[in-house]
Amino acid sequence: MAQYMSPFLLHPQLEADSAFIRDLALSQLRLMNRKAAPWLLLVPRRTEIRELYELSAEDRAQLMEEITQASRALDQLYAPDKINVAALGNIVPQLHVHVIARFKSDAAWPDPVWGRISAEVYKTDAVEAIRDKLNNGKFWK
Repeated sequence: MAQYMSPFLLHPQLEADSAFIRDLALSQLRLMNRKAAPWLLLVPRRTEIRELYELSAEDRAQLMEEITQASRALDQLYAPDKINVAALGNIVPQLHVHVIARFKSDAAWPDPVWGRISAEVYKTDAVEAIRDKLNNGKFWK
């Protein structure tokens, strides 16, 4: 359990690619800075954890609850055709989970978004508006 003793440090790539929304019970909730898709990241505040199985059973259950909450938030705010959930970590080893609202009309449909959607980023006021919607909704326990 020593891996849980380290202070939380966000991987620099996650910091650069996303905006902080709020802290949840286990994870930091972040908005991926890609205007082409409503895309949330859940980053468990367990700095040295790389894989889901490395989390305690309690933390795994909490992460699943937070994935469910993030999925519901995207569904209620955007009414997508599908919600994709993925924990890849091929480039960024720190455990993080992508929760992405997908639409049949998006540029990558039906393929994964990686490398297939525009890299256009949100303007600062758009990030603030999304943060407000997420923080003012009744999505989080």
